[in-house]
Amino acid sequence: MIVKHGDPREMFIRSSDNPLLTAEAFPRMVNAVFNPGVVSFDGLTLLLVRVESRTGLSSLVVATSPNGVDGWEIDWDRHMQPERDTFSEHWGVEDPRITRVGDQYYIVYTGYGVGGPMVCLAVTEDFVTFERRGVLQPPEDKDAALFPTTFDGRWALIHRPAPASSGLGAHMWLSWSPDLCHWGDARILLHARRGGFWDANKIGLGPPPLATDHGWLICYHGVRVTASGSLYRLGLALLDIGDPSKVLMRGDEWIFGPDAPYERAGDVPDVVFPCGWLLEDDGDTLRMYYGAADSTVCLATASVERLLAHLEGHPSGSVPIANSSD
Repeated sequence: MIVKHGDPREMFIRSSDNPLLTAEAFPRMVNAVFNPGVVSFDGLTLLLVRVESRTGLSSLVVATSPNGVDGWEIDWDRHMQPERDTFSEHWGVEDPRITRVGDQYYIVYTGYGVGGPMVCLAVTEDFVTFERRGVLQPPEDKDAALFPTTFDGRWALIHRPAPASSGLGAHMWLSWSPDLCHWGDARILLHARRGGFWDANKIGLGPPPLATDHGWLICYHGVRVTASGSLYRLGLALLDIGDPSKVLMRGDEWIFGPDAPYERAGDVPDVVFPCGWLLEDDGDTLRMYYGAADSTVCLATASVERLLAHLEGHPSGSVPIANSSD
């Protein structure tokens, strides 16, 4: 049973078991554990955790739990170590987002190479062996996930290119592919707003898109730069179920942000960063697993119905959004 605490007005309620995983729980000396992808696998909740060693480089390691809250077993033998002799993973692998397609699990992750961060793909059926499928988007690009279905025979990928020198903001894009190899028809899906908004200048995808009766539910992070540093907080959008290039709704407020001590203090303070969520069997309870302050793995739960109601009640139609020509 998940015991929750916090302000009942919040959309996501933190687990009282937080942090679920810390560096001290791992069998080897590591610096931090955070930003896990998540799936249900063999009756267990399986996290693919970003583990940063004391070298500064990250790998992806499997942890499983019978209830998704406690009793975690860390299996160091089931991991994706960076292939350091390749240009795409020379400095590590980071931030996995997992999409199940049939009996296979498509892991879209950030490969960190000498040219910068890039979007990469690996596929597995057992989380023991991982087949690298190569680079999907070149540097600088990250915060990416696949939809679990094709649209008119094409795969759709949400990602966040962010040329460091552009000065034009970092927006969420949608790209298409017939074969998961050749990508094109790219367009901006969600603009980063301008000015003082919580999601101005830099945004990026959180967990993979979630199919609901009303459309694809999107959780994304916005980065607000303040005098004391950056704040990473979360907001919502809804995409058309048959054509994810159509944005049906976008919220004007952030709905989850750093507040607990383990989110406010760590290697990177004031960060909540989810890469995965799971819908429970009741079809409404959503478990979101996130990295807190780039240091630990945590859990918060929400009602999908309530998230959709909040999104509908807080539309961004009256909030200026940057035009594609800005």
